[in-house]
Amino acid sequence: MALLYGLIWRLLLALVRIKRATVSWLRVRLRTWKGRFWQRTMAALLLPVPVAEFKQKKADANQSSDGDGDGKGAGSRRSRWISDGISLEKLPVHIGLVVAEEELSFTDIANMVVWCMAVGVSYVSVYDHHGIFQKNNSSLQEEIVKQQHHLLGGDDSTFNMELLKNGTDKPQHFVVSCRPIVKVLSPEDGKHSIVQAARKLCHSVEKKEWSSKDISVSVLDVLLRESKNIPDPELVVKFGAVNSTLGFLPWHIRLTEFVSLPSHKNVSYEDLFGALQHYSACHQRLGQ
Repeated sequence: MALLYGLIWRLLLALVRIKRATVSWLRVRLRTWKGRFWQRTMAALLLPVPVAEFKQKKADANQSSDGDGDGKGAGSRRSRWISDGISLEKLPVHIGLVVAEEELSFTDIANMVVWCMAVGVSYVSVYDHHGIFQKNNSSLQEEIVKQQHHLLGGDDSTFNMELLKNGTDKPQHFVVSCRPIVKVLSPEDGKHSIVQAARKLCHSVEKKEWSSKDISVSVLDVLLRESKNIPDPELVVKFGAVNSTLGFLPWHIRLTEFVSLPSHKNVSYEDLFGALQHYSACHQRLGQ
């Protein structure tokens, strides 16, 4: 009898596992179908707008036929990327681009920054372990402006490009023809911020402004977030073969989803959007 009960129990477990696998498969298929449906719908609705606007500008400015083709291409790309962002079930507010390679390509990073802007990401952090992007932030800024005009066309809207330099809390502001906030970070902006916050707490205790009993993880967390004034990155795309975060904002990535790609060089929009789709499909249980 006990043997029979055991067989029945195993059969029930097998049925439960089959059910779970079937439900998971159906959810993925449904999400994919919904994404494609909304992507095609929004593309159909949005695509005529930029083309029509460009034709009107062409008539007013009497532009050449070559310029007309470029405008149509930029409008078509912009409409596609907007619809792609809308099609995602969830979109990260803050995305980090972590490069774990020795040779860096400013053009490829600038392309990814522009793609993030186009799909609707509000904050983009660019990071390499040696701080080369931060040391050459002007060159990166120029490349972003160049690629934005090349990929999206001449847009007169502006946004603040905020560059943190040498681990200080005082950002440098540049006006660039886009909307989101771009932060160029180095290892100093991670470890240095923690050291600064710890020193601030120690000085407060030394001056008897705080008691040692008042110091807690939540207090340190508040100080660190005040220094950065940005949301935690929901998604980090890491480029390179090194399996490490390389010191990227160590305090802010406890709930971050990581996606690894072989290299940032010659990366395509489809590669980046695939990472966004991965993030959109993942379900974070947050310890539950």
